[in-house]
Amino acid sequence: MIIMERTSLKIKVLYEEMGRAEKKIADWILANPGKLIPLSISELADNCKCSEATIVRFARRLGFDGYQALKISLAREDNTGTVSESITPADSSFEVFEKVCNDIYCSLERTKKVLDEKALSEAAEKILSAGKIITLGLGNSSSVALDMSHKFLRAGCNAVAYTDNHMQAIAASHLSRGDVAIGISHSGSSKDIVDALRIAKERGATTICLTNYGKSPIIKVSDIVLQTFSDETRYSILALNSRIAQLAIVDSLYFYIVLRKGDEATTAIAATEKALLSKKY
Repeated sequence: MIIMERTSLKIKVLYEEMGRAEKKIADWILANPGKLIPLSISELADNCKCSEATIVRFARRLGFDGYQALKISLAREDNTGTVSESITPADSSFEVFEKVCNDIYCSLERTKKVLDEKALSEAAEKILSAGKIITLGLGNSSSVALDMSHKFLRAGCNAVAYTDNHMQAIAASHLSRGDVAIGISHSGSSKDIVDALRIAKERGATTICLTNYGKSPIIKVSDIVLQTFSDETRYSILALNSRIAQLAIVDSLYFYIVLRKGDEATTAIAATEKALLSKKY
């Protein structure tokens, strides 16, 4: 019989080998079961009064590649059978649908409260006047990056999405003043996205991030911060709510650009539709 090794048990086993700062992290995690999941690496660092590098070192001591892997492991361990805080195994498929809709509605309403109106306006204007736009996303965020560049391209913007970490670094290194790099990361802790934005910023480009509300590493390398508000559940870190909230912001930027571009956007959209006619029956 194979016994799954519990992460919390491993923390206790290795506790005496840890340094003082790592023990602070261990103590906080063991004292706050289930509370780690919504926290970014920066927020956990604040709670434990330690550096982000110490948290990464702590995660690696436990055998994980980094903080996100540690968080996923603890999320699985904490799972008691519910998909979210409201959905239960007794629900019918339609009841699940209703609860998902309610969760999405709550996420959008919360996002409206935390989204900085000035930041959204500034982001829209920077995108509108940009010579080149790159959108960056990995994993769950890659679909949002692709959707964003797709919409901007249809509106006549020079936009390209990059969902490979090497290509992201390369593309960022070729930006210059007047260009825009947009990094998408719900956690705000995706190292490759943060690194790419840092490169873009060093090149003089405007950096924009689309991330969840709270402190995180991506904010430190972003000129403009656009935040959503979506809780991750204990069962699934790939929550739909975060993508819906992000896509709502993407659509808002798209419509703003189309309206401001006027005839230029209308012509670009018409040219796109004409080019795609041969692709349909």
